[in-house]
Amino acid sequence: MGASTVRAIIRQTCETLWQKLSPVVLPVPSTADWAKIAEDFEEKWNFPHCVGAIDGKHINIKCPAKSGSMYYNHKSTYSIVLLAVCDGNYKFTVVDIGAYGSQSDGGILRNSEFGKRLLENNLGLPEDEQLQPEGIKIPYFFVGDAAFPLRDNLMRPYPGSFIPHDREVFNMRLSRARRTIENSFGILTVRWRILLSNLYVSPDAAELIVKATVVLHNYLKVNDECYCPEIFAGDMDGKEGLWRNEIVTSNNISSIGRKKLIMPPKRHFT
Repeated sequence: MGASTVRAIIRQTCETLWQKLSPVVLPVPSTADWAKIAEDFEEKWNFPHCVGAIDGKHINIKCPAKSGSMYYNHKSTYSIVLLAVCDGNYKFTVVDIGAYGSQSDGGILRNSEFGKRLLENNLGLPEDEQLQPEGIKIPYFFVGDAAFPLRDNLMRPYPGSFIPHDREVFNMRLSRARRTIENSFGILTVRWRILLSNLYVSPDAAELIVKATVVLHNYLKVNDECYCPEIFAGDMDGKEGLWRNEIVTSNNISSIGRKKLIMPPKRHFT
């Protein structure tokens, strides 16, 4: 087939996967859904009232023509950003795809529809509840790293290296809960290996590809036990999942391959 024909097939397939699967495997969470996610985080990650972990992942692309530094990120590559929230089972619950690689995670959050509703407390999160019978009411919240703002419904680690023991314990517990989004990105990347290398496509085509991998990830996470066995993902006690080894191996092979190339192969943009 000609390149334009294959390009059209890929675009149409990715668009159809997103349109048909996203309402099923990536619906807008209800208050009951947020409450169930919080139960899972408390049971599996020992972190109560957490309704999701949030982070951004750079999807490397070829520098688009006449784009200046819009897609140039802090890792000295060109990318679009997948900003995502996951539950305690490595399923994505919210995604925002296509932001410029030059933007920070906090800036992308502020400009996204999800971020605006988060900052306005308009996500339908459960009402504040006590963790202990005599304690104060605690809000339900998301967990993120230092790139995100601190709010009632968005927790981040305490800053600094020399902090009191209780804050150090809190940071450790928060980091353990936030590991779910890191694992989710890792599983997504090694199962859909096109994300391991640069996408030699236009930003809008890259966005379609990432959308397709996200909904397929959620679908298979629910319907195929072999997609993500426990040993592949890691556990709460700090044991790292096998996906890390696959990423390291793939990166090493890719680096060796690039060094051997005298002239890069001709690529076609879509």
